[in-house]
Amino acid sequence: MDEKTLLELEAKYCSFGDTVHYLDPPKFFSRCEGSYLYDREDLPYLDLQMWYSAVNFGYGNPRLNNALKRTLDTLPQLACQYLHAEKVELAAKLAGRMEKHAGVKGRIHFNVGGSQAIDDSLKLVRNASGGRSLVFAFEGGYHGRSLGASAITSSYRYRRRYGHFGDRAYFIPYPYCFRCPYGKHREDCELHCVDQFARLFETEYGGVWDPKVGQAEFAAFYVEAVQGTGGYVIPPHGYFKRLKAVLDEHNILLVDDEIQMGFYRTGQFWALEHFGVTPDVVVFGKAMTNGLNPLSGLWAKEELISPEKFPPGSTHSTFSSNTQGTSVALEVMRMLEEEDYANMVAEKGAYLLDGLRELQKRYPVIGDVDGLGLALRLEICKPDGFTPDKALTDKLVEEGMACNLDAHGKRCGLVLDVGGYSKNVLTLAPALTISRAEMDLALGLLDQLFRRCTAA
Repeated sequence: MDEKTLLELEAKYCSFGDTVHYLDPPKFFSRCEGSYLYDREDLPYLDLQMWYSAVNFGYGNPRLNNALKRTLDTLPQLACQYLHAEKVELAAKLAGRMEKHAGVKGRIHFNVGGSQAIDDSLKLVRNASGGRSLVFAFEGGYHGRSLGASAITSSYRYRRRYGHFGDRAYFIPYPYCFRCPYGKHREDCELHCVDQFARLFETEYGGVWDPKVGQAEFAAFYVEAVQGTGGYVIPPHGYFKRLKAVLDEHNILLVDDEIQMGFYRTGQFWALEHFGVTPDVVVFGKAMTNGLNPLSGLWAKEELISPEKFPPGSTHSTFSSNTQGTSVALEVMRMLEEEDYANMVAEKGAYLLDGLRELQKRYPVIGDVDGLGLALRLEICKPDGFTPDKALTDKLVEEGMACNLDAHGKRCGLVLDVGGYSKNVLTLAPALTISRAEMDLALGLLDQLFRRCTAA
């Protein structure tokens, strides 16, 4: 069927509520391989966002595809009231890694999507805290769009049409040093932002703490160690240790959302590991199955999730620990044990970051460049290097998708994603398997984009 007919059918029959078209007309793709998507003319597009960091190990990864095919041929479906080996082995590997790395015992709870796992964690937190339903979260934080997850996601636009079905989070400024909300500078701020948070607990008039009984009204703080949709913002070292000390002092749980940054995206298994802090709950998904089959989950400390504390039936999804997802995820865990992904990702990330900083020297509109592993950011600004420039950001993305960049004499497109508080940040999440040649190509294609889009 031709694209014109398909677009007419989409306009007539598809809900627009489950998608966002950033291009007009939207782009169709027909296949994918490695770091590339291919359109219906079989033209290549180097992908630097890999399905919002869901495809860490490359499109069509043969080893992971074969794990899925084996399950399709043996046990493609099974009600989750029954057991299969892959679920148990996967849970043991994930929980065993937390026990070995952090010295803390816990259990794994599965669901389908990231939002559903966030909702499950909200139940877990309320249950553990005696029914307290209020939580802290970050400005710029994104945790999903289910009813529960959107309540703790800072963007009001995800809630505007639907009212409130629960308690909204109390949003705390993220340590966004390039745009510090307190007007401070990273070099000498002495983590002023943590001090401002701690002030809430000095007296009862901060609105969150009753010193007479020593109890907070808030049960947990939901964090992204590196903000995802907020623009791949990386906090200063020392921030999370100071924050965790405040939370521990007031018996508030730390819930770590690793849905976008988990499974070595930043060069550590969980992004929060960079900052020397052990959370009480970890929520994960996306790259656990390389995007092949929906699967998400959470890890929680034993005292929060033991069968006595969180009994059978506390949550349920028909597809929660599905055979296909757990089989692929188990193969992902085996892959991660066989190679040194920490060093591999750190080296590749450092190489790309150096290249992006060279671009920044040539193009003043790149106001900020930063990265942790293969989570990298380019903040696009006016020529003053600070004022957000959303129009230029959109132009860069559109030009990349026009597929008329030069890749060694052949046409090529470049897939970019936009994040940030002002939607002016190019967030780069290339495959962890990206080659040196592909990284060089990416930097060359970005150079072409900036040269074209900033020409007078």
